[in-house]
Amino acid sequence: MVEAFAVASGKGGTGKTTGTLALGMALAEEYDVTVVDADTGMANLLFHAGLADVETTLHDVLVEGGAPVAEAAYERFGMRVVPCGTSLSGLEAADPAELREVVATLAADADVLLLDSPATLSSKSAVLPVVLADRIVVVLQPTIPAISDGLKVQEYALSYGSEIAGTLFNRVQGDVTAVRERVDRYFEGPLLATIPESDAARAARSAGEPLLAHAPESAAATAYREAAAALDPRDGDSDDVAERFRTAVIPDPP
Repeated sequence: MVEAFAVASGKGGTGKTTGTLALGMALAEEYDVTVVDADTGMANLLFHAGLADVETTLHDVLVEGGAPVAEAAYERFGMRVVPCGTSLSGLEAADPAELREVVATLAADADVLLLDSPATLSSKSAVLPVVLADRIVVVLQPTIPAISDGLKVQEYALSYGSEIAGTLFNRVQGDVTAVRERVDRYFEGPLLATIPESDAARAARSAGEPLLAHAPESAAATAYREAAAALDPRDGDSDDVAERFRTAVIPDPP
């Protein structure tokens, strides 16, 4: 089985990368999980996963005649993690279209693929993870601008046949009842969880560890486990899924 999820937000600063790794660790308790940093322009996942010093990253795979993706996949925290590099030269040399083949290859050895998506929909490389995914997890902060950006992600995903797995309210402080009513009205899929603002998440990032490894008993970690349980990954045929990835059309950004 395999299902690909894109974790997307439409804006930066929502805690999307923290959430991607947290969902990955929680799902890895039951499934074979691979997490991919698909944000080739503003990579951040390698710092969260303690992989800042690795030699081979996704940038090295996405160049013509590049490294096999297996060389950029690292066993960490009970799952495979494919980090992306941060250098400008690596970004300039990389061909985002090659992400299709990367994801297709990884699909053969995973039950769940999690694609940490770029914060915007401003380029073909940014929209590709949303188009490739079976379902989208939309990460929101409980503010009107963040919800507006999240709606753009939802509309774009649905227009290309990706479904909405649900929304995550992240970095929440105080009562969000009024804002949640707007989310229930405008977003497809359930509210997967409400994640409280957390000093533990900031400390985990500084330590180069996913939240669930650094502070597994924190309130935020507990909420992410709740979200992961609500995702309920589907049983897709890996060969069919891989072929869909390889033949996906890269659309223009909205």
